[in-house]
Amino acid sequence: MAITTAASRLGTSAFADMAKVEFRVREDAERVIMAVYRQLLGNDYIMKSERLTSAESLLRDGSISVREFVRAVAKSELYKSKFFYNCFQTRTIELNFKHLLGRAPYSESEIIEHLDRYQNEGYDADIDSYIDSAEYQENFGENVVPYYRGFDLQRNQSTLGFVRMFRLYRGYANSDRAAGTKSRLAGSLGRNSASRIVAPSSGASFAVTEKGEIPNTSFGSSTAFASDRLYRVEIQGVKACNYPRIRRSSRSIIVPFEQLSAQMQEIQRQGGKISSITPV
Repeated sequence: MAITTAASRLGTSAFADMAKVEFRVREDAERVIMAVYRQLLGNDYIMKSERLTSAESLLRDGSISVREFVRAVAKSELYKSKFFYNCFQTRTIELNFKHLLGRAPYSESEIIEHLDRYQNEGYDADIDSYIDSAEYQENFGENVVPYYRGFDLQRNQSTLGFVRMFRLYRGYANSDRAAGTKSRLAGSLGRNSASRIVAPSSGASFAVTEKGEIPNTSFGSSTAFASDRLYRVEIQGVKACNYPRIRRSSRSIIVPFEQLSAQMQEIQRQGGKISSITPV
């Protein structure tokens, strides 16, 4: 599938010609199992002792479908330890969309729907709502491993969902756990605005990206950010090790108040010039 004409620069070329992974015959089992782990664990490393051996055996002998193996992984302590216990609530939900439906959330209402379901029905019921949805069945069925379909514009997909997928995907060699525990989309979802497409980091210690805020609704009574004050920082002339040495126009980032001082110091260390700071 053709993702974009700039797939290599955006880091999506690894998926451009990738065939769907499907369980058809028993010999497909190991390839399917590893593809499910890679998709659901966000390319994070998994040790042999962490693997779900019982669920793997059931899949190999045909007792469960790929969809049920996906369900087992998503409800496992392995998945929870990576993406639930230590993550902000909105981060967990946006990763559930990415891992289980292969796309980014389309609206803040989708986030709130899953927050409410978790509070009222529990974690397992919320996971079931993704896997038992008509959207999952239509795209993956019983025996296709979920994949990143959010890179393609397709039927019923919001164009905002297309650009937001790039905020969740930071390169084939990166992992979702390494990307941090804070939401990447809450700000744009709350404002119903598009996120700027930013290519995966090339290893520079500072990358100009939009930071997100967290909606007031959460799994419990707490909020994910201590402050709802956000500032837009306009930056020029960032220069750092491994940072592309080309002339760049002004860029802007959204920074929470409590991180503003540290972010300004980081920009200055990288040789950047702050041209303005304004409340969002």
